[in-house]
Amino acid sequence: MDIARFSERLMGMKDEVWLRHANPWSVWTRVLTPLPLLALAIWSRAWIDYWAWLAVGVVLVWIWINPRAFSRPETFDSWSAQGVLGERVWLRHRDKVAEHHKRVANTVAIASGVGLLPFAYGLWVFDLGFTCLGIVVTSGGKMWFVDRMAWVWSDFLRDGGTLDDLIIGS
Repeated sequence: MDIARFSERLMGMKDEVWLRHANPWSVWTRVLTPLPLLALAIWSRAWIDYWAWLAVGVVLVWIWINPRAFSRPETFDSWSAQGVLGERVWLRHRDKVAEHHKRVANTVAIASGVGLLPFAYGLWVFDLGFTCLGIVVTSGGKMWFVDRMAWVWSDFLRDGGTLDDLIIGS
């Protein structure tokens, strides 16, 4: 099992949760809020000592709640919704994803992961520059990944795939 599928299971991402996560509010708040909130929670150890663990816990709960917090969108025409559906194709039908998409998506995911290094270092030593660099690289990589997944969704539809193909049991 790869890290993406492991993450999907850990997050309890069932069909209805994926469809709710396709709401643009869910996508944008999921991409833009976790790392800054996590940085603030971890930095809070300087002010509130061990209570910072509570702040980290609240952020982790937010990360779990986010895909469930918004209603299913009326349409899936937005770029962000298409990115979420493409990610679902990536996880459920990887054999149908073109090789050029796989290469770019994997490269972007690695680059995004590398962004966690300056992020973690900045959090460790309370360095705003490194922390922000890590946030920009990691979040930028995630945005690029979502963009690639929107392309994957477009290709999936062009090749005859449907939303029903993403629902378990269909």
